[in-house]
Amino acid sequence: MTQFRTRGGSLRIRNGLLFDGSSASLDARDLIIREGVMLDPDDSAPDDIPEIDARGGVVTPGFIDAHLHAYAVSLKLLHNETRHLSYVALLARRRLGAALRRGFTTVRDVAGGDAGLHTAIEEGLFTSPRYFYTGAALSQTGGHGDPTSPDDTLCFHGGPGLEIVDGADALRVAVRSRLHGGAHAIKIMASGGVTSPTDPLKIPQYSLEEIRTVSEEATRRGSYVAAHAYSSEAIQHALRGGVRSIEHGNLLDAVTARAMADAGAYLVPTLVTYDAMSRRGGELGMTAVGLAKNAEVLDRGMTAIERAYGAGVPVGFGSDLMGELETEHLHGLRLQADVAGVLELLRSVTSVNAALLRNDRIGRIGPGAFGDVLIFDGNPLEDPSLLWSDRRPRVVLDGVPIGAGPSR
Repeated sequence: MTQFRTRGGSLRIRNGLLFDGSSASLDARDLIIREGVMLDPDDSAPDDIPEIDARGGVVTPGFIDAHLHAYAVSLKLLHNETRHLSYVALLARRRLGAALRRGFTTVRDVAGGDAGLHTAIEEGLFTSPRYFYTGAALSQTGGHGDPTSPDDTLCFHGGPGLEIVDGADALRVAVRSRLHGGAHAIKIMASGGVTSPTDPLKIPQYSLEEIRTVSEEATRRGSYVAAHAYSSEAIQHALRGGVRSIEHGNLLDAVTARAMADAGAYLVPTLVTYDAMSRRGGELGMTAVGLAKNAEVLDRGMTAIERAYGAGVPVGFGSDLMGELETEHLHGLRLQADVAGVLELLRSVTSVNAALLRNDRIGRIGPGAFGDVLIFDGNPLEDPSLLWSDRRPRVVLDGVPIGAGPSR
């Protein structure tokens, strides 16, 4: 389900400086996209293809958000999981289109998505970023994916973004079901969370046997596991179970960062969601418990990124914005640039996230890559505000310029 068809656009981008997704140096040359695929500089292309003059600007690979929630239409978990899927899917269409206009040409949905939405995108029923998905995230009873309060009488089993599954045997079936449905990866909740009502933040969730079962099933199918985890204890527990992608990781310590590096695991920080919830969560209905949890992890996310870089952990980028907070998307670029620097941020949203997704046709400028690029009116390495200001870049997906529209 993650083998994307190209839409076949051809385009020549002249006079720009090219950031290839990794190198600190910019390459002054034209970029040619033929039928949705980037050509070698020495390859020929028809003279009559459309052109864009990028003089004075920088061309980058399209950005990748490795932690987006298309189905998270509200900050309230139970609300998200109990709406009609038809309604949620229509809102997901709008959310994905907005992400694309902001410059995110690929997203990984880690707690939602399904073959129906993916097929609609691939058939061109609406314009969207390339879409990787895990299906509903797996949670233990009373874990981060359990949206019920202790005094609720509701018997919640699952919805479009979350499913309660306990025990190794049941988890094995759940993983197989997701992979059968085209999931790119499997998402588990391996520690408490901010928006869930009953679980402490730091305590590991799922037994080691349960996590190993999930990882073994995913690995056998050539997939991997992404784990929501905050504390070092929960992260190390997840690593012992074979998890490859640590989501959030705000309470990461130096010892655990080295363990991540040794395991070849990625960190996907989501700084913007905590900043946004601290400013706007109260007005959007967050509980006092949720706001208190958020305050605990808010400032420590930046330190976690520094520790990860110091240990040699590959650091990606994610947003994790739910409901009305999606308008904060670009603010996440600024927050991560503040701690990592602009060059590392650009690598995170291109080549690092592409390596995490195991796809060498995204996140880079080079022969054979999909024709997904951003054309900035200036140089973000010299003027970082270009990445998050209202001066949005031109977005090209599969060699086709995307029409202008509201990015916020």
